[in-house]
Amino acid sequence: MTEKELKKRKEFILKFMKEPNYVPMRRRDIAAVFQVPREAMEDFSQVLESLVQEGSVTMDTRGRYRVEQAVTITGIFRGTSREFGFVSPDDKTADIFIDAGASLGALNGDHVQLSVFAEEEWEKKAGRSRTGRVVKILERANERVVGTFFKKKDFGFVVAEDKRLGSDIFVDGKYTMGAVTGHKVVVKITDFGDGRQNPMGKVEEILGHMNDPETDLITILRAFGIPTEFPEEVMEETSHVPECLSETDGAGRLDLREELMITIDGEDAKDLDDAVSLRKTENGYVLGVHIADVSEYVKENHPLDVEAKKRGTSVYLINRVVPMLPHRLSNGICSLNAGEDRLALSCIMELSEEGEIVGHRIAETLIHVDRRTSYTEIAHLLEVSGKEEATAAKSGEIMYAKSSTEQKENSTKASTEREELRTEYGEIYTMVLLMAKVSGLLRERRKKRGAIDFDFAESKIILDETGRPVEIRPYERNAATRMIEDFMLAANETVAEEYFWQELPFVYRVHESPDEEKIKQLAILIQNFGYSLRGAKTEVHPKVLQGLLERADGSAEEALIARLTLRSMKQAKYMVDCEGHFGLATKYYCHFTSPIRRYPDLQIHRIIKENLHNRLSDKRLAHYRAILPEVAQHSSKMERSAEEAERELEKMKKCEYAEERIGMQAEGIISGLTNYGMYVELPDTVEGMVRLSELSDDFYVFDEENYCLVGERRKKVYRLGQKLTIEIARVDKLLKTIDFLPVSR
Repeated sequence: MTEKELKKRKEFILKFMKEPNYVPMRRRDIAAVFQVPREAMEDFSQVLESLVQEGSVTMDTRGRYRVEQAVTITGIFRGTSREFGFVSPDDKTADIFIDAGASLGALNGDHVQLSVFAEEEWEKKAGRSRTGRVVKILERANERVVGTFFKKKDFGFVVAEDKRLGSDIFVDGKYTMGAVTGHKVVVKITDFGDGRQNPMGKVEEILGHMNDPETDLITILRAFGIPTEFPEEVMEETSHVPECLSETDGAGRLDLREELMITIDGEDAKDLDDAVSLRKTENGYVLGVHIADVSEYVKENHPLDVEAKKRGTSVYLINRVVPMLPHRLSNGICSLNAGEDRLALSCIMELSEEGEIVGHRIAETLIHVDRRTSYTEIAHLLEVSGKEEATAAKSGEIMYAKSSTEQKENSTKASTEREELRTEYGEIYTMVLLMAKVSGLLRERRKKRGAIDFDFAESKIILDETGRPVEIRPYERNAATRMIEDFMLAANETVAEEYFWQELPFVYRVHESPDEEKIKQLAILIQNFGYSLRGAKTEVHPKVLQGLLERADGSAEEALIARLTLRSMKQAKYMVDCEGHFGLATKYYCHFTSPIRRYPDLQIHRIIKENLHNRLSDKRLAHYRAILPEVAQHSSKMERSAEEAERELEKMKKCEYAEERIGMQAEGIISGLTNYGMYVELPDTVEGMVRLSELSDDFYVFDEENYCLVGERRKKVYRLGQKLTIEIARVDKLLKTIDFLPVSR
């Protein structure tokens, strides 16, 4: 069929469909109307497909063609592991549901054009978003895919690491590079298919075997496109960065080298980008948060800047950091090493006796860190100091519960340890105790306004020298980490508020209010534990969620309640509009404190410095207004990608850990329920599933309304937070899943 014939037939069919008495029909019905002979059905189908692809006609999920109310839009296709997907429209409107068979072979991340079905079609489907059909692939996002290779007789196929990709990739036998089943490979897609046929490709690189623990890290890095090397031009520019300051580098800056200050970081940290200082004044305190002046060395549009913007963030993968900036900067001149002069951008805040920030100054500074400390040693210092204070405050009844000899020994031991620390730390000892007090004042003020403090344990995975997990344990915050968080939050809020009122182009950290449906679902879930969302009707205030976490504090279900609450909230993102931070219950928030590892921080440092020097001309303001939306969007995207990579590697290592412990028993709590089973989380944070088929004592069904599993005969009920003894039964490293068996006790 020629182009001319195709055009003529399309016009003919379109005219028929536009007639007032036309009722949406399937292909065979339309063919019957036109009496299309069997041998011409292929050409007839081509005409209909062409009409759909150009957006003139839509086909609903029942295969019926229509033209009325057809809306053609563009957006990013988001695949799922269950065939269907969604499209996030470019115009930022609500996501559009794409049913199985309506994706035209689109893969996760592809930019697509789609037709949205008539409104009445999707309104009838309760709980479903708008429904559409992909009619054209505008841009492919997955030229190369990382996955696991499986060999058949004369061909193979690759199961992608990204389960949202939706399709396995067929590999002809002559393009396998000798890969065997279980190899992690990089495959280049040569034919994307059309939704009816799988994509085809050829293996370009073999990364290693899935049973080799070192392969996990390589696979994650390649699957998420995380670069491990810097381009040659970046390293060339980096080689010219000085290793130490010259005598003139601090000229014109506020000299704070006499100010007592310290860094507090993890023991293994090498990029020390923040230091803190504190002193008492007649009317309150002066708190200094001093941030490495990275923008002094990373100039806009230079190779270093271009690469940093592309990466967006440093990525932390258990025992490896993939930095945003080369080590010569992040571990060198931009690291606030003790005993060395450094350039900084400081937020110096004046606080009242009650911890209210009553004044501040943002300045370019010259600093000198007096001592590097760790979270562990500062937490120990505070604990020793706190023990003695607590001992002194005990009531006589408690004191007399021990013999006077034992009391004297304990008191002497505590005093001795305290004096040893005071001698070792000198002035810093007193400053740290003062910091703990001011930290508490800041935290209490945040609490009063409704800020939510999630304090549940995250996973700490310990690997041996081969990369195999040998221990997994909860990693909890201590007094020192909370103290630094309090100071960084104060600086971030202060800087954001200042630049909001100056009405200058800026990048803010925004956390939107949660969706009403998510809050309703949370209210249902927490009923299992006897909790409710007090005061929550339509819109929820942060104080409501804060109150929930406070009521759960110290309970067996505390961590689970915190996770359920977190899942009900939206993810924070970067925006050029200051729309507030729900979780922190503040109108103003930005990321100012980590320019070594976050590009938005580096970007706003430039704006701040130009503003301090009165260089924000109309031309520069227009420049920033033009570039910042893309900076915010890209940085949010790269942050999400980094978080996904971190989670995926953690899943891999937890599976590897569980695989070596098959048959072992442990007591956990039910952390999630579905219509096919229940998730159980163990004390070490490893989570697995007990499938309904394994509950042999009864036939269980999932009660969505009350969110529980109910046995039909014995009426036994499984609820969230319930303790359950399990046995580790199976591990699927490909799907990254762990199966548990229930143990009767």
